Amino acid sequence: MSEPLGIVAGQGALPAYLAGRVAASGRPVVLAEMEGHPAENPHGLPLIRYRAERIGALFAALREAGVTEVVLAGMVRRPRLDPALFDAAMMALAPRMMAAMAGGDDGLLRAVLDLFETEGFAIRAAHEIAPDLLPAPGVPTRAQPGERDRRDAARAARIVATLSEADVGQGAVVAQGIALAVEAAPGTDAMLDWVAGPAGRARPDPAGAGGVLLKAPKRGQDRRVDLPVIGPGTVEGAARAGLAGIAVEAGGVMVIDRDAVVATADAAGLFLWVRQPVTE
Repeated sequence: MSEPLGIVAGQGALPAYLAGRVAASGRPVVLAEMEGHPAENPHGLPLIRYRAERIGALFAALREAGVTEVVLAGMVRRPRLDPALFDAAMMALAPRMMAAMAGGDDGLLRAVLDLFETEGFAIRAAHEIAPDLLPAPGVPTRAQPGERDRRDAARAARIVATLSEADVGQGAVVAQGIALAVEAAPGTDAMLDWVAGPAGRARPDPAGAGGVLLKAPKRGQDRRVDLPVIGPGTVEGAARAGLAGIAVEAGGVMVIDRDAVVATADAAGLFLWVRQPVTE
């Protein structure tokens, strides 16, 4: 029997999707969820619950379960740490972790990855475990991006690249050349809700191009963790926002349940464009 894969799970559909794929292959899976960040567990897999302040207990539980490889998947809000609850492991790590938490998300994630590796765990990327999460370049939907959509996507890509220098966000919405929204800590769904409301009224021509959501990884980020993700719910949000479609960077954005994403986009008349990154 193969050793279990540990999935340190945040919120969203990715951890459960990945766990289901791994379990279906016959490999055991152990989920770990942080207190206050419940993970979806529709398969009833073994579950470790932990507090960020007691990170040593998490490492011990993973080892006891036979885990040597872990995947970090899903969204986790920055926890509010209570120093009074720190275990010995966290006490030793506190200066480095607190310094990382004062910076951007990428720096914090690098610190977390380094911490797991120092403890002897091998880090695997979600798309290593399930390569189909990264779709091939092209437009698999019936709707195709027009020239105005391609211009909007190109501008959104420039915006996301600029944001990445500040370690902020992995997405932007552009319509008719106007930046309607950029992704920040609340995430993609909140950004699309904003576009569906006040931001959407900023389109110069209400009857013109609806706009494009573009998702791409930050420049220089460790691609073993925190790659952008879209799923059917993202398409539904884009439709509510009145967008023409979604563009994602080929090789840099994971698509959960590609068939359902394409079907949802086709039903809404939106395009999905898996766009090759352009060097500008």
